Amino acid sequence: MTSTQWAVLAVILLILGLVAGYFIAPSRVMAVTTTVSSGAEGTTVKTVAATGSPGGRKIRAAWIYVGPIGDIGWTYAHHQAKEMIDKKYDWLETTHVESVAPADAAGVIEQLISQGYDVIFTTSFDFMDPLLEEAQKHPDKIFWHCSGYKRAPNMGTYFADFYQVYYLNGLMAGALTKTRKVGYVAAHLIPEVVRHINAFSRGVKEVCGDCKVYVREIGAWYDPTKARQAAESLISEGVDVLAFTEDSPTVVQVAEEHFQRGERVLAFGHYSPMEKFGKDVCVSGQIVHWEVIYDDILSKIYSGSYRAGNLQDVDYWWKLKEGAVELGCARNQPVNPKFVDELRSVRVNEKVQLPNGTVIENPDVYTLVMARLVQMGAIWTGKKWIFVNDETFDPFTGPMYDNAGKLRVLPGQRIGHDELWSMNWWVDNVVGPSLGG
Repeated sequence: MTSTQWAVLAVILLILGLVAGYFIAPSRVMAVTTTVSSGAEGTTVKTVAATGSPGGRKIRAAWIYVGPIGDIGWTYAHHQAKEMIDKKYDWLETTHVESVAPADAAGVIEQLISQGYDVIFTTSFDFMDPLLEEAQKHPDKIFWHCSGYKRAPNMGTYFADFYQVYYLNGLMAGALTKTRKVGYVAAHLIPEVVRHINAFSRGVKEVCGDCKVYVREIGAWYDPTKARQAAESLISEGVDVLAFTEDSPTVVQVAEEHFQRGERVLAFGHYSPMEKFGKDVCVSGQIVHWEVIYDDILSKIYSGSYRAGNLQDVDYWWKLKEGAVELGCARNQPVNPKFVDELRSVRVNEKVQLPNGTVIENPDVYTLVMARLVQMGAIWTGKKWIFVNDETFDPFTGPMYDNAGKLRVLPGQRIGHDELWSMNWWVDNVVGPSLGG
């Protein structure tokens, strides 16, 4: 067998071993990992186990969305998750309000409380401050804020983070670009989006050392017109692979239109399965599973583990290993089969050590992506995902330089939670607007 075949066999054997261990392992109580700030030294991780028995009462939960439920992006994904959990439990009653401006959030919350809803989820960073004010006004109600950092005894926070998946997409983008110019359409350059762009760019550079990632900010979470303009502008400047943060499939559709005209432009989906919008061009992407988090939160409220009084330190930050995010532009398909052979044709000069000690030398990019998934706790068996509570690799490990040449992360150092959540600088292969960091 060739060295490549041995490497692939090693990955398969590892996967089979982990799958077997998963099914023979004793059952265990699901736990919530919460991240509690502990100052400059980083973070302290604590676990809150689910205890108690079902309270028997009906829970009335309401979601407040910043965009329309038909955006196919952020709001669509939250709404689909809400609907899944609503159908799963007969003790749960839900409602939602869509396209709420941050200035109107407090009034909408008051209205929902007056209608008898006792659990409120707000799904935009911009809702953080009004939600905290409402939580302080209503200490007997339970509030949850997505993507923020402010908490109270009756207000927890949660987030499903994509930076690991963006890194994996970057590996593929670096392998597939012919022009060595990769584009990124960004909604707003807040730390979350900067973090994701940097992770994507780290992946690009790992495979294509002289490739650049060109960033365009459109100033809107949902604006198909501006997304189209930004994508077309990048393509006109030689970009042939696109990623994005904007809550519509527009960028994928633009790439497909160019493909239909005989021009090779590829894209990666965002938040929801988007292959249907670009069957010829959507290589992979990131898909969120908010239902995993909502299920855990609501089940713990129902059991009595979470109450209006013990949420001050509860901060979900779930990633690949918890099953909160998935690699792919279609469910249960990490990579569009159209691109597997091309990814296998590109090799990376490095060694990758799997959790079982197996070392893969000079892997092709497809094998590298699968190996990195295993290192970050998500195993694709070829039929389904298996998740393990282990991470032996993180894309934000030094040395890391910014695009002004400054050393930002020392060799071997891994950026912590707080630094990732306040990231306001570009890694060295990004060409983008000044962040002032």
